[in-house]
Amino acid sequence: MSEIRNIAIIAHVDHGKTTLVDQILHQAKVFRDNEVVQECFLDNNDLERERGITILSKNISINYKNTKINVIDTPGHSDFGGQVERVLKLADGVILLVDSAEGPMPQTRFVLDKALQLNLRPVVVINKIDKPDARPDAVHDKVFDLFCELNASDEQLDFPVLYASGRDGWAVRELDDPRESIYPLLDAIIEFVPAPPKVDGPVQCQVATLDYSNFVGRIGIGRVYRGTLDTRKPLVIVKRDGRTEPAQVKQLFTFEGIGRKETSVVECGDLCAIVGISDIDISDTICDAEQPEAMPVIAIDEPTISMLFRINDSPFFGREGKYVGSRQLRERLFKEVERDVALRVEDVNGEAFKVSGRGVLHLAILIETMRREGYEFAVAKPQVICKEIDGVKNEPIERLSVDVPADFAGRIIEMVGMRRGELIQMESRGQRQLLEFYIPTRGLIGLRSKALTASQGEAIVSHLFDHYEPFKGAIPSRTNGTMVSMGNGKSIPFAIDGLQQRGEFFIEPGVDCYEGMIVGEHCKEGDLVVNVQRAKQLTNMRAAGSDRNMKIAPARKMSLEQALEYIEDDELVEVTPLNIRLRKFFLTELERRRQRGRLASELEEQ
Repeated sequence: MSEIRNIAIIAHVDHGKTTLVDQILHQAKVFRDNEVVQECFLDNNDLERERGITILSKNISINYKNTKINVIDTPGHSDFGGQVERVLKLADGVILLVDSAEGPMPQTRFVLDKALQLNLRPVVVINKIDKPDARPDAVHDKVFDLFCELNASDEQLDFPVLYASGRDGWAVRELDDPRESIYPLLDAIIEFVPAPPKVDGPVQCQVATLDYSNFVGRIGIGRVYRGTLDTRKPLVIVKRDGRTEPAQVKQLFTFEGIGRKETSVVECGDLCAIVGISDIDISDTICDAEQPEAMPVIAIDEPTISMLFRINDSPFFGREGKYVGSRQLRERLFKEVERDVALRVEDVNGEAFKVSGRGVLHLAILIETMRREGYEFAVAKPQVICKEIDGVKNEPIERLSVDVPADFAGRIIEMVGMRRGELIQMESRGQRQLLEFYIPTRGLIGLRSKALTASQGEAIVSHLFDHYEPFKGAIPSRTNGTMVSMGNGKSIPFAIDGLQQRGEFFIEPGVDCYEGMIVGEHCKEGDLVVNVQRAKQLTNMRAAGSDRNMKIAPARKMSLEQALEYIEDDELVEVTPLNIRLRKFFLTELERRRQRGRLASELEEQ
């Protein structure tokens, strides 16, 4: 049997993990010479391709010099950090990818810390060497400093460094070596990453991540830590809570190239996919029936943000969606919990569901996926999940990193300060500044779009959950009110042109509107009810100079994340397969006045 190496590729978002894996696949001859293959082959669902990010970790394997190398491509975004933490359990070593210009970033620190705690052997790859602002020597020093900060062992500090361009498909040990292929990286993996230990005894296989298929249900992906997993022998599964149940494994797969190969036996140290156990979960251990012995439990990250999903009750209910009822919404959300262990769903009153996740992006990906499947529903403003610690209300604090041109650094510091952020580090990088803050998770909602506006689109914002701290007090919310439609019907160019002085519109002329729909942002505080259906009064009198020329400014279009971050507590985002609309919770002005009256009387009583 050939030797095995298990390695995970970890890095900050957008440092080039998936592109590097593409080149490894091509040069290891996984594809035929005449096969047409898309870029970022492993980012295979539509959302991953559109956003240019990895959302789900993927397993592939390649054969090189009589060695089977299992490669795990991991997400770089902090909202999916829980996945990275779990899949590291499958590996014996990590390729730490660092951008040659940006250097180590917050997510680099997080994933490296987890890898060092698990005693994995690192291979550092300084990627994107061909960038004009590359500074490989300075980045090498920063990576070494980061290892020291994270208390790496002497063995881990003696890490090999390679320089690479994932896009061009080469890696070298020294900067002046010939830049020909990715093979030096594969050689380094075989040389520096230890082979998995061969442990004899009764079988132990632990599930570290899940896949899902509409045909066979849950698929557990794990690693055999002891013995040999043989489906012909009696097996049991030990659950997280210690319960032991008989395990009937219907199919067993190992990873072969970009696919899976069915087998009945998996050797110690190899990765496998297990089909047929309906309630298989993260951390479950599959053992020998005669000697069941569970492995240590794998921790699952707690959610930090929750959002209310409810059925759509607007006048446009059922026009565009295929699945619109609360029963269908419930089934879909609980099905998602099957495949995403970082998600929590609670039934509030049969018509609304409290969905909790790792961040706004985590939940936005779920909403976007459901929308494309034909679901129609409404979601409320994201709420941060606080904890009681020793009788004190604590909230999640994140480590925020903003890379911005030096001219705009002052504006960013002021903006984060207003949101209860504290500056902890400031580093000059040529014409740019890297600012690091501790900021409450509440303060991050809506920050990215404001930072981009303040820096003329130049800011690079990333954040990562760090710890809990006592509640830091109120954070100023949106200062401007909204413009709310007072009637039903299509928006008229004449009405929009006349109202442009009052604020900025989110809709264009000719868009269907209903009473209570938010059509724009008011230029002052407080909401303004407007008539966007008002047409020009037509008479048979004409004068050349009295008709005004209409110059309508382009509408401000919002992405799903921007819409979720924009709304306030009394507003909802209506999500349908064709549109994303903003609306008031109470659609009529009379209902909104009554609600304001109720709130005012409650405050007086307090």
